[in-house]
Amino acid sequence: MCNEPICDEKSSKEGATKMGSMNLPNALSLSRVFLVPLMLVFLSIGIKHGDVLAGIVFIIAAFTDMADGYIARKHGMVTNLGKFIDPLADKILVTAALVALVELQRLPAWIVVVIVSREFIVTGLRMLAAAEGEVIAASKGGKAKTVSQIIAIFMMMFEISGGMVMMWIAMILTIWSGMDYLIKGKEFLVK
Repeated sequence: MCNEPICDEKSSKEGATKMGSMNLPNALSLSRVFLVPLMLVFLSIGIKHGDVLAGIVFIIAAFTDMADGYIARKHGMVTNLGKFIDPLADKILVTAALVALVELQRLPAWIVVVIVSREFIVTGLRMLAAAEGEVIAASKGGKAKTVSQIIAIFMMMFEISGGMVMMWIAMILTIWSGMDYLIKGKEFLVK
């Protein structure tokens, strides 16, 4: 039996079940949601070094995104709550950061509309697949999209040269990965 939050492979599933839905990976995902308002406050209140503080909060939140999935898979701590909250927390974090950058006049709104539209489309497609008992897993393109968005947002928050170029790359990867999901999931659209 596993009484520790992190267990060996053999007992991890039993441990995850006994711990219930709120395990370490899910707590990390949930913390990402709670870090969003803090990031937005730092970006919007106009304090000295507010952008830097917001950027640091964003980096911490992005780190939880990498850590939660790794820990959940490695230690058999995958739960339905985690499957729900992790992608939701990602979308909340990225969308909030993008909207804040628009408000700060560092990013054109149409780029945010393109990125957020892709998220709605892919989420809708995944919902259709789930209704058919199928799962559309995250693709390499989707993961590249997420990493490029995080880098672009980071660069734009810290006003690092080339941030807008990186945002264009992120937007192109966003469109490309969205098209990839649509092609792979077209069977769910024609039923």
